[in-house]
Amino acid sequence: MFQHFVRHSFVLKYQSLILTLHTVNDWLPGLLLRLILAWEFGEAGWAKLHGQNWFADLQFPFPFNLLPAEVNWNIAMTFELVGAVALLLGFFTRFFSLSLMVVTVVAIASVHWPEHWSSVADILNGYRFEDVEGDGFGNYKLPLIYLLMLLPLVTQGAGKWSFDRLLSHLCDGRR
Repeated sequence: MFQHFVRHSFVLKYQSLILTLHTVNDWLPGLLLRLILAWEFGEAGWAKLHGQNWFADLQFPFPFNLLPAEVNWNIAMTFELVGAVALLLGFFTRFFSLSLMVVTVVAIASVHWPEHWSSVADILNGYRFEDVEGDGFGNYKLPLIYLLMLLPLVTQGAGKWSFDRLLSHLCDGRR
């Protein structure tokens, strides 16, 4: 009898926890992703705004290879800064998340991807945060993590605590 009571009590507490997790799922994951990504991209854009353009020696993928380094620098800086503010506020989140994914893919292709590789093992050597050895195998781990963090914002949107949600309710005529 006592075991049945304990088991039943545990099940009820577990179900209560699951219900609570379901309610925070509407706002917490999107908010946390937006905050950390806003910080990271904002920091990168701020560094570009106050730094020297080092894009001149890079090989950009098509169609960015058709643009001067200064234009690419300004595109990256603008999308990182404006995108960071937009993510922070949850404003046009899908658009800016997708835009930052493009910026990140271009960064992987032109900066973080291995300079030379002939096998999957060579590519896997680049799955790291820094190329401290300077061996040319790249360092695409962090940008890949950013891509994976941006993906839910593209597919699911900003979440409950966002200007996107507010605009959606205003456009639907609800408050």
